Amino acid sequence: MEENAGIITMKGNPLTLIGKQPKIGEPAPDFEVLNNDLSQVRLSSFQGKICVIASVPSLDTPVCDMETRRFNEEAGMLGPDVTILTISMDLPFAQKRWCGAAGVDKVVTLSDHFSASFGERYGVLIKDLRLLARAIFVLDKDGILQYVQLVKEVADEPDYNEVLGALKNLV
Repeated sequence: MEENAGIITMKGNPLTLIGKQPKIGEPAPDFEVLNNDLSQVRLSSFQGKICVIASVPSLDTPVCDMETRRFNEEAGMLGPDVTILTISMDLPFAQKRWCGAAGVDKVVTLSDHFSASFGERYGVLIKDLRLLARAIFVLDKDGILQYVQLVKEVADEPDYNEVLGALKNLV
């Protein structure tokens, strides 16, 4: 498995990512994760939709909490052709609890904890922590990757304006 050292940091300390990040213009790799009810979900389940995939370390951290709440607000204004997925290594039970407490009902939270299939196929699995790096991937209705934002410092929020700009070009 490919390793990439020093692309991202946590509190300024370099981290190593496992996997190969897909390139813009390529078909987005399929992956299998778990829904909050423990059912298996594949990216191909969202075929025909514009997908924003937000990869976060853990919903139970302040920055991931803010990011997911922000995308939940945006999801309500983007229309039925857009699906926002937030993927973390959190257990499905923890994700369900967090969504209920946070009132998040428009973003689909998914867990990569079982196989790290998403993390490895998108090159965002943090080797030493077995968490996901903070990243955003935007796919068009045909499943082609149109935008990628890998946030250099794990504790920083993504550039929402950039993500929404890339998304609005597809809607």
